[in-house]
Amino acid sequence: MERDVLGAIIGSERQAIAEDLRHLTDEDWIQESLCAGWSVEDVVAHLGSAMTIGAAGWIRSIVRAGFRPAVHNRRQLERFRGSTPQDTLRRFAALGSAGGEPVRMPTRNPVPWLGEIVVHGEDIRRPLGIEHTYSDVGLTRVAEFFAGRDYAVNSRSQIKGLRLRATDAAFAANDDPALPLVEGPLLGLVMVMAGRGAYLRGLAGAGVPELARRLGGDRARPQREGRGPGSAA
Repeated sequence: MERDVLGAIIGSERQAIAEDLRHLTDEDWIQESLCAGWSVEDVVAHLGSAMTIGAAGWIRSIVRAGFRPAVHNRRQLERFRGSTPQDTLRRFAALGSAGGEPVRMPTRNPVPWLGEIVVHGEDIRRPLGIEHTYSDVGLTRVAEFFAGRDYAVNSRSQIKGLRLRATDAAFAANDDPALPLVEGPLLGLVMVMAGRGAYLRGLAGAGVPELARRLGGDRARPQREGRGPGSAA
């Protein structure tokens, strides 16, 4: 049941990204995203490539890249990129439709894929000044997943020894009153767990200075890129 719900949320969030980007200018497309060194178009192409490569394709690609994630990511990004940013977006928007490429995502655990779309969606939206309201159910599951383990990003390690509490949702992590508190909107907590320091400014509490130190200040730092399909970095 949860797989079906989260799968529907993933599809809805992907279409929301496509809709938000339909009227971008040429300048918008080359705007640097929160993934340092990647433009808005780069992130869309990365998302599209990640959603179409499949597990077997990912293994072949990382082996051919000599197990160098940066090389693998760049090659796959270029594989999906269209002749223009608009063409890249068209391919992304058409994924899973009759006229588009099939979506090759494992269905056993869709939460990492939802995290990928949330984090990279914000990597695009925040620099462009686009606001988006996420599903409470989906965002809470991503927060729980990030707080519970290091997967594609060092999210659990990022908050070790810190207490997190959402001010707009029923989410808490490391819920020990003795630990320094970091509180704020759930989206902000998700994004700092994913290593995006730009979201520190929306958080409060005694644990924020330590979290800022770990993040290296205001700069977003994608971590452990390319660990596997569904990486949120």
